[in-house]
Parts: sequence; C-alpha cells; structure tokens
Amino acid sequence: MSLLCDLQINIDQEFTFFVNQDLMSEYSGFLRKLIKQSNKKKKNHKNGRTIIQVQNFPGGPDGFDLVSRFCYSNGGGISIDVSNVSILYCSSLFLEMTEILCSSNLSLQTEKFLEGMFYWSWNDIVSCLKSCERVFLHADSYGLVDKLVFGVLAKIAQNSDMSQVFASSSTSSSASASSMSPETAKNRSDSDKRSTSRSFSCKTSNEWWFDDMSSLGPKVIERLIKNLGAFDQDNDSLVLTRFLLHYLKTKVHSKSNSKLEYSGLANTAVQGVIFAAKTSFSCRKILWVLRVLSGFSISKESRTGLERVIGEMLDQATLDDLLIPTGGKRDKGFYDVDLVVRLLKVFVRNCSSTKEEDESLRIRRMGKLIDEYLREISPDQNLKVSKFLEVAESLPDSARDWFDGLFRAIDIYLESHPNLLSEDRTKLCRCLNYKKLTLETCKQLAKNPKIPPNIAVQALKSQQLSNETLPHSREDKIKLNKTRNSRKYVEEKPILVRLKGFEMSDKLVDGFEDDIKMNLEKRHWNKVMDNSQKVCKEKKSEVVSRLVRHGHTHSSSNFPRLC
Repeated sequence: MSLLCDLQINIDQEFTFFVNQDLMSEYSGFLRKLIKQSNKKKKNHKNGRTIIQVQNFPGGPDGFDLVSRFCYSNGGGISIDVSNVSILYCSSLFLEMTEILCSSNLSLQTEKFLEGMFYWSWNDIVSCLKSCERVFLHADSYGLVDKLVFGVLAKIAQNSDMSQVFASSSTSSSASASSMSPETAKNRSDSDKRSTSRSFSCKTSNEWWFDDMSSLGPKVIERLIKNLGAFDQDNDSLVLTRFLLHYLKTKVHSKSNSKLEYSGLANTAVQGVIFAAKTSFSCRKILWVLRVLSGFSISKESRTGLERVIGEMLDQATLDDLLIPTGGKRDKGFYDVDLVVRLLKVFVRNCSSTKEEDESLRIRRMGKLIDEYLREISPDQNLKVSKFLEVAESLPDSARDWFDGLFRAIDIYLESHPNLLSEDRTKLCRCLNYKKLTLETCKQLAKNPKIPPNIAVQALKSQQLSNETLPHSREDKIKLNKTRNSRKYVEEKPILVRLKGFEMSDKLVDGFEDDIKMNLEKRHWNKVMDNSQKVCKEKKSEVVSRLVRHGHTHSSSNFPRLC
C-alpha cells in the first residue's frame, strides 16, 4: 500500500509536516480525534489533504520529527537515551500515544526507560535533567521534573551526608565531610586547580555536586530547593545556601536579557546568609553577597536584612570592602556612598543599644576606617559636599580621639575640587571638632589657603581655649575626656568675615602659638607658688603646736612670718 502524505500538520504555525493519516492515527489518539473532527466539518481541506494546527508541541519541530520517525518505523527506528527521553516522554503524553492503541507504544517505552533512572550514572541523570529544560512546562505538568529531581537527590544522598544538606546552618557548619561522587573523584585534582572565587568555592565533599548542578536553569534549581523545603524564608541550610551562592556567581555574567527569573533563588540565598551570618560568614563575604546578589533583583526585605547583618559587624570590614562601585550611575559618584551611610547608621545604632566594654574600641576602630574611606573617595569629582558630610557625621564625636585624619580628608577634597564655593568650603569644615585637632594640624589648617579665614581663626581660638582649661589632676583629665566624647560639635558664629585674597599669615599663627606657650608657663608658676604657700602654712602650724606642748604661752602672732 502506498503511503500518501494526506495529512498536513502545522506546528506552532511555523513548521509544516506532511504525513500519512492512517499511520499517525494508529499510534496517536490525539491526532485521531483531530482528523475525525476535521473530516466531519469538511473544513481545512486542500487538494484532498487534511490540515491540522498544533500549538505548543513539546520540543517544537524536533520533538515532532522524533515522533514521526517512531511511527514510520513501526515503533522502532529511534534510540531512546538520556538526551531525548524527556522530549519523547512529553510528546507521547501530548499525542496520547498509549498502549491502548499499540501494545508497545511510545509512552510505554519511555516510562520503562525512566524506571531505570536510579541505576543511571550521575552524569546521565544531570544530562537528562538538562534536556528537560526544553520542555519544562510540559515536563512539569506531567510530573517528569519531580521524578528527575528526586533522582538527583538520591544520587547526592548516595555520595554525601544528606543530614548535613538538610541540617540548619548552626549544625552543618561543623559537620564532617563524607565521600565524593565516584565520577567526580577522578577529576577532583584538576577541578581544584580551577578554583573559582575565594569566597564560595566547592571545598568540602558535601559540595562535590555544585559545579555539575550549576549548568542547570533556574526553574530546575528552584524546583530542587522547593522539594527540599528550603525555598525563600524556609532556608536554614548552610550547604544549600553555599550552593545557591556558587550557582548565582556563575550566572552573574549571563547573557540573559532579564535576571528576574533568578530573584527567587537570590532571596533564598539571602535568607540562608542572614540565618548563618554570625557563625559562618565574615563581613567581607556578606559584602560580596550583597554586591553579587544585587544584580538579581532581590527584594527590599532581603537587602535590608543583609545591610543589617553587615552593619552589625562593620568594624570587621577593611577599606577595600567599603569601596563598592555604584555600577552605571556615575553621575552619583564612583562609589556607593549611600550604602556606606546606611551601614554606618546600623553600626552606630547597634553600638548604642549594647553596653559592652569593647564598644568604645569598636567605634574608635570604625572612626579610623571611615577617615581612610573619606580620604580615598575625596578625589571623586561627582562626590557632593553633602555626601561627604553625611559620611563624616554618621559617627559620634567619641569615634575619633583626634580629628587630624578627617582634616586630611577635607584637605584632599578641597584640593580635588578647586572651584568649590566659599560657602561650601565653610560648610565642609563643620564636621571638624577643633578642640580635637593637634597643634601641628591646627597650624596646617590656619596656613592652608583653601580653608576660609574665619574657620582658621575659630580653630586657633578653640585650641587656645582648650589649653587654658586643661585639667591639672588625673581625675579632672578623665572627667574632661568623658565630657568631650559626649559633646557634639556646634558651629560657632564666625568672628571674622572672609576677605578676598586673605590668607592666615605665619606671624598670626605664631602669635597664637606664643600665647598658648605663655599660658602654659603662667599656669605652671602659679601651681608652684600655690604649693609653696601650702608647705609654709603646714610648717608654721607644726612650730606653734610644739611650743604649746612645751608650756610657751606666746601667741602665734608674735612669731616671725614664715610666708
């Protein structure tokens, strides 16, 4: 019998197949129904050929090509393997190719093949899961995705300690390592040489599957995490968190037009990091997490949670950690200053809420770091005065024993912004506590032509007043330090107006310095005289008491004046 191509099948209105009606109907219940409906209506016929429209066929034209080959070879002609079983399985269910029509139909053959999944190698099951992405919607509706995911988990369980995969971060961080995948062990030494990021590389044997699973799409990974019951806020597993960070790191430079499909996985990773932050992650690693995952459209709650965790341990950060680029928003500055300000607010709020002895040390360490940070970002031409002040004033006065480092940052900023208005120069100096400037720095400030004269005079005056009220005893010094640490700088009314071309001369500066030295000498001699008078009075009292004990009745006024 001659096989006529009396059936035209249009796949997604783009691809056309010409096949035999009787042959395809013998295997497909779906096509049989469509052919009968078309013959009854006597429509969609052209030149004696029936035309059928099929939309959303699994695998598109490639999937239908495999099915037609199966039908034309009487149930043979194609070899079912891990690379095509997903498409064939979904196509057979879509076309209703059941054993009711044929004893050895395509759906039965694919189901038998999938039953041996647990005897497949690790690479085979990952390859099959990868091919499933082409027909994900159909495979998910037919339950194939869950079957393959459970197969993957079974393979991981055979070569890992699954109690650590499911365990919370507090317990899994101290877990012992288990055996590797037999197929991965051969190439383990080579893969170790190709280490990825220092922050989150696959180091323990519980993580041997990270690299292979990173080749899968986000939908498959999301289903894997959901089946483990660790999606979004339910994630408390350190191993899964490290996997997600490793996985998302490989997708940072993805050519995908939109990374929204990764947002669910990114938020899940953030929840795991927040849960295990203080026990398993350093401040530098969490800052790395924030930089990487910000590109995956994480939620506002996730970002706030990460910033809170980072802010609480911000004193562990280094200068390089804080130099975070803004990305493409160069008009707002090269570095993300707003992020640093938010982190500083969290840090200060956390220090003020706790009353531990080392909090003062932490906040002083933070003061030195922020002064270094300001000196580093000051040359940025897009850095506004308001942003500079926002960073400098985020810390309390007690964070700096001396304000010399902050003055150097201001000097660099003024040098890098020569066209700054006088009002902005004056405003920039308001973050300085002149009483906490050393004498040498105060002289440099007064001689600096970029500093407004009224600011220079204020600084020298504050320096003079500070020395005049210098405490004598150790107790007074401690009391004064506490007072200074709690005092916030209040801008004084300028005592001089700025004159055009006016600069603070060396003579004026030296005059203030001479006044300070004279005040110190005067105070020293006053102290010596007070001590001598005290000694004389004590000696006089001692002589009078001795004479009285020996019976002398002369009044003390008859004795010569000792002092």
